[in-house]
Amino acid sequence: MARFIFVAGGVMSGVGKGIATASIGKILQSKGYKVTAVKIDPYINVDAGTMNPVEHGEVFVTKDGEECDQDIGNYERFLGIELTDTNYLTTGKVYQTVINKERNLGYNGKCVEVVPHIPEEVIFRIKKAAKENDADFVLIEIGGTVGEYQNSLFLEAARMMKLNHPKEVLFALISYLPVPQIIGEMKTKPTQQAVRWLNMAGIQPDLIVARSVKPLDEPRKKKISIFCNLSAKDVISAPDAKSIYDVPVNFEKDNLGNRILGKFGLRSKRNSDLKDWRSLAEIAKNTKETVKIAMVGKYFESGKFVLMDSYISVIESIKHAAWFFRKKPEIHWISSQKFEKGGASLKALKKYDGVIVPGGFGKRGMEGKIKAIEYCRRNKIPYFGLCLGMQLAVIEFARNVCKIKNASSREFGNEGDDFVIDVMEEQKALLKEKKYGGTMRLGNYSCQVKPKTLAFKAYSSSGFKKEKDGSLMILERHRHRYELNNGYKEKLLKKGLTVSGMNREKDLVEIVELKKHPFFLGVQFHPEFKSRPLSPHPLFKEFVRSCIKRKNKA
Repeated sequence: MARFIFVAGGVMSGVGKGIATASIGKILQSKGYKVTAVKIDPYINVDAGTMNPVEHGEVFVTKDGEECDQDIGNYERFLGIELTDTNYLTTGKVYQTVINKERNLGYNGKCVEVVPHIPEEVIFRIKKAAKENDADFVLIEIGGTVGEYQNSLFLEAARMMKLNHPKEVLFALISYLPVPQIIGEMKTKPTQQAVRWLNMAGIQPDLIVARSVKPLDEPRKKKISIFCNLSAKDVISAPDAKSIYDVPVNFEKDNLGNRILGKFGLRSKRNSDLKDWRSLAEIAKNTKETVKIAMVGKYFESGKFVLMDSYISVIESIKHAAWFFRKKPEIHWISSQKFEKGGASLKALKKYDGVIVPGGFGKRGMEGKIKAIEYCRRNKIPYFGLCLGMQLAVIEFARNVCKIKNASSREFGNEGDDFVIDVMEEQKALLKEKKYGGTMRLGNYSCQVKPKTLAFKAYSSSGFKKEKDGSLMILERHRHRYELNNGYKEKLLKKGLTVSGMNREKDLVEIVELKKHPFFLGVQFHPEFKSRPLSPHPLFKEFVRSCIKRKNKA
């Protein structure tokens, strides 16, 4: 039977449960065990697809098209694996399943109750994830903070699993220890209270990962040990780190991996000190030479604060590629609306080594993005468009090169416009019926990459093998509803746009690029979902390579 480690959070949200969960998994992997991870979100939403990215963060998409919380992306990046819809649960998904089962007499006429039937469905899904992934360890991150009613049923599921499998279940609490500036002392009382909330749910933590601005000292560890009823050796120091990739290394300073294995009566299967991971962490920490990249978007302004979670996979992909070349990525956030309102000059883009326009939805900020893309095209600044960034590059080219004055997308255009970006017929019916959730083109689709193109160069240099006709066949993940309108393709091609990638099954354009430009490339898919710290995505590598060339010429 697999072993199960439940991870809960204490004191406050945003304490780093996802990174801690992924880091524990990485450590267990390094000791020779097969690991998978499950994220439980306490939202009534069936999936993350309809959530506002400014409020919730990035929507990550798995290979089978599940729209998930961004922590699934963290798990994939740290563990180097591909997860599926089995690895993601929400309150809405669980309740929906139980209700549908009841309607179909799946409970044989029993009175269906919140307890035990909801926790039992959660347990069924967790065990299914273990079986489908053939895992030695399943890490289960419970969203929210202990003491909230929203996640109480998931804690109940964890308690029930411990009751039925006492030797196969372990609990970890990721809790925050504040250091009030006016006092200057690290305080353990909030964590003590969090443990009491966990105790009231019938759970005693086996490990406490103590998050704080500084490393824990022995007096604090001892105090937590006494008041929270566990060994001081099971209190793991988790100070703020310069890079998330430092976290597994920091955990191992307190021998976390062997503490976990010991509790299950297991030993390490191989001697590993996370050698490759440590090298990566050192590069991330110590690299000095920078490459400056501008991100032109609209999902990072929240009042007076700049939030990066909406584009977390893009950010990490830039880092992976930059570190490959031993460069430090310097990412700057530019609100596209400022280009529309005169709050920023387009000339400011010249000081960057490259520009990315990431994905997104809706009309707000679109014209500002189009202006930025035009400036990059005219001034030979490396440009990388992701999903919407590709669509807007096509619109810009259609307007300013093909002279299609009213070129637009049906998503935010007006009747009478030339919809060079349009919605597929099958999507029109869904939109008419207001079926938005889980109905876009989602997950893996194939793309045939044309020889003698920039995209071909990028993929072939990363080891992708040629087909018999000399092309490359790749699989990339999608999340979109609108496509390049094939009715305009010939006009675009005649004026110099290159279509370098196609989905042959649906005859859809996947990659466009320009020749006679250092790097101008847009993709309909989301390559950021497949980038890994030790294996950067080929297109991000090629983009960063062109940025470095521009920097060196300056």
